[in-house]
Amino acid sequence: MVLEATIVVLDNSEWMRNGDYTPTRMEAQADATTFLFNAKTQTNPENTVGLMTMAGKSPEVLVTLTPDIGKILTALHHISISGSSNLSTGVQIAQLALKHRQNKNQKQRIIVFVGSPLQEDEKALVRLGKKLKKNNVAVDVINFGEEVENTTKLEAFIAAVNSSENSHLVSIPPGPHILSDVLLSSPIVAGEDGAPPGFASGGGFEFGVDPNLDPELALALRISMEEEAARQRGPGGSGGDAMVVDTAYSGAAPTDEDDDLAQALAMSMGQQPEGDSMDTDQQAPAPAVDLNSILGALPGVNMDDPRLRAALGNKDDSKGEEKKDEKK
Repeated sequence: MVLEATIVVLDNSEWMRNGDYTPTRMEAQADATTFLFNAKTQTNPENTVGLMTMAGKSPEVLVTLTPDIGKILTALHHISISGSSNLSTGVQIAQLALKHRQNKNQKQRIIVFVGSPLQEDEKALVRLGKKLKKNNVAVDVINFGEEVENTTKLEAFIAAVNSSENSHLVSIPPGPHILSDVLLSSPIVAGEDGAPPGFASGGGFEFGVDPNLDPELALALRISMEEEAARQRGPGGSGGDAMVVDTAYSGAAPTDEDDDLAQALAMSMGQQPEGDSMDTDQQAPAPAVDLNSILGALPGVNMDDPRLRAALGNKDDSKGEEKKDEKK
């Protein structure tokens, strides 16, 4: 896992009031910054992220390198929009902030949002890029808003700073998409080691959700899939099966309805409940099923629940009485 210190530089110029990105350019940056912070810290828990702006009276460091997302969120909430951006000065200040990182083993990276026309000429940006490369600073640029006008200059800048493909330019045209969604599949997030766990599309996990990051969502999706399978197997596909699985997962079975619970559990496994009003005497006997082992394999079913044990006990007693009647 890459150990990095990253400074995120936001464009807070007047151009950020535009609403061509959802919901505005400024808010789109804020959402993407939160996403990038999570991606960096998921890659390595020792990674740190700082935040600064490059417009207004002068570029300003809002948060020094930190693993605390609370500080980032607070700073994002208080950013004001004013003036025009200054990419060169902002990047140089970001470099100084990285130079003072506590862990010198961390690689240095600057992520810059450029959403307004660049004031610098191409030659000045190339000189800046060579200086950053000399100091082993990688730079990722997110070019949006005025991407057509800025692309040529930014391509020259990235070419100057790039070393072994450690720097990237991602241009995002206006549209209904969200910046963080586009960055998800970009090399800025994927990096050298690929996307961090839970951030890749699908992630290689069942239902596309990492159970380590969101166990409740993963379990809910699994239960939902099992409900649908039970409906397709069960007689008539009634909606009662969904209620059975949910109550089994939460451990909150209906009070004083043990017989109903046993019948509903049998229905969820595709069995005909006892006492059904249909002609069960004319049907072939169902093969023996170990209900305890089947229920124990279901996620979220607590076999130690006294109500469930009582329900299963009543079911076993009724079967024993039927066997005695048959012997007589």
